[in-house]
Amino acid sequence: MPVVGWHASHEQIPPSRLLTDLRHAESAGFEAAWSSDHFSPWSERQGESGFALSWLGAALATTSLPIGFVNAPGQRYHPAIVAQGLGTLAEMFPGRLSVALGTGEFSNEHITGDGWPDKPTRNARLRECVDVIRALLAGEEVTHHGLVRVDRARLWTLPAEPPRLLATAVCADTARRAGEWAEGLITIWQPADRLREVVDAFREGGGDGRPLALQVHVSWAPDEDEALKIAHDQWRTNVFEAPLCWDIATAEEFDLAAKHVRPEDMRGNVLIGSEPARFVEWLGEAADLGFGEIYVHHVGKEQRPFLDCFGEHVLPELRS
Repeated sequence: MPVVGWHASHEQIPPSRLLTDLRHAESAGFEAAWSSDHFSPWSERQGESGFALSWLGAALATTSLPIGFVNAPGQRYHPAIVAQGLGTLAEMFPGRLSVALGTGEFSNEHITGDGWPDKPTRNARLRECVDVIRALLAGEEVTHHGLVRVDRARLWTLPAEPPRLLATAVCADTARRAGEWAEGLITIWQPADRLREVVDAFREGGGDGRPLALQVHVSWAPDEDEALKIAHDQWRTNVFEAPLCWDIATAEEFDLAAKHVRPEDMRGNVLIGSEPARFVEWLGEAADLGFGEIYVHHVGKEQRPFLDCFGEHVLPELRS
C-alpha cells in the first residue's frame, strides 16, 4: 500500500497551530507530510499564509516524518536562493526533504511587480531553474544568462544527499514535459481516466519507474451536510480550472470569481463524506492507479477531529 501523508495548508491555518497539527498527524499514524507554499491565500475566509521555508525547519526538527513542499522558482524565488534553502534543510535532515517544482500562480508571483509571463515562457523559465538548482546542489559554480540570471553562484553548505526534485502537473502535457527532468511526479485528485492520462504522459516523457504522488482534497465531518458546508466555505475558490486559477491576482478576486459556486459543485474537486469506509475506498482506488504516496488534505480549518478519525478508521484499513 502507498505511504499516506497529511497535507499542511498554510493558507488556512496559522503556522504555530499547523506545527501542532503536524505533530498530531504523526501521532495519529500518518507516515509523511506535504506543505503548500503561498504568499497569499485563495480567499479571505482562509485568511493565512505563513512562510513555508521557515515552517519546514521547525516541522522537520520536531517530527521524524519525511516532508515535501511545492515551490515555484523563477519570479518570487530566485533559483539560487531555492537551492540554498533546500541544501540547508537537506544537510540538517538527511533523506527527509522533497520539493515539487512548478510554474506558479499569479496570486503569489505578482508581488515582485514584474509582468506575468505566458505559460510557454513560464515552462521554459522553470526548466532553466531546475538546471540551476540541480547544478548548485551538485556543488557546481553556476553562471547563467536566460529567462533567469545567475552570476557565479556556489553553495558552500551542501547536503550529503540532495533532496528529491519532483514536478507538479495537473494535465498530460505538463506531465510529459516533466518526465524529461523530474525525479518523480505529484498531481491532484481527478477522475480516474484523467489521472491515467497524466501518469501515462509522465512515463512516456521519460519518467517511467519514477515515484508518483497524489494530493487528495477531502472534507470529513461526522455529518455529511456539515462536511459539504466545510468544503463550500473553505475551498470553493479552488474549483477553477487552468488557466483561470493561474491568472487571478488576489484573494478578493478569487472570492468574486467564486460568488456563484454552489455547495453541490464542490463534489467534483473535494471528496466529501462522513463514513470512513468511503474514504478507504477512494484512497484505495488511487493506490490501484500506481500512486506510491498519497497526501490527504482535509479542507477544513480544524484538523484534529479529522486526524483522529482517519488515524483510527482509515489508515489501518488501508494498511490491512
